[in-house]
Amino acid sequence: MTYLSRNPLAVDSLLARVQSPERGGTCVFLGTVRSDDDVTGIDYSAYDDMAVAEIERILGEAQERWVNARVTLQHRLGLVPVGEASIGIAAAAPHRDEAFAACRYVIEEVKKRLPVWKKELHADGTTTWVDPSGRPHPLTPSPQSGEGERIPR
Repeated sequence: MTYLSRNPLAVDSLLARVQSPERGGTCVFLGTVRSDDDVTGIDYSAYDDMAVAEIERILGEAQERWVNARVTLQHRLGLVPVGEASIGIAAAAPHRDEAFAACRYVIEEVKKRLPVWKKELHADGTTTWVDPSGRPHPLTPSPQSGEGERIPR
């Protein structure tokens, strides 16, 4: 399984990478595209090599903090419609507290550090780039190209 995928997430594959008889606590987090502000989907893009390197660093840090845990993740790229998961994280540890903590650590670090960009698609045809801080950057349709253009600040 790869860390980045253009296909729907396979939770069973995530679980298979972390579960074992020694790990009795398993935690799964799915980040699902919401329909806030008439969003119909989100188009995710990344510089794959950079994103994979950062994912490996984050997972390595989690492994160092929770040595008996195993953690993995998969992030979608491309168009992800409302209701589908864009990220899945699975953590397993001997006890639930470690699994929850490792899972929480990974999603928080991914949100802060992962070089993945989001463009929200709205029902009215407009798009909004969302920067890593979570601040939206509205785009309006360009009459010439049908593509969005950044609105000056």
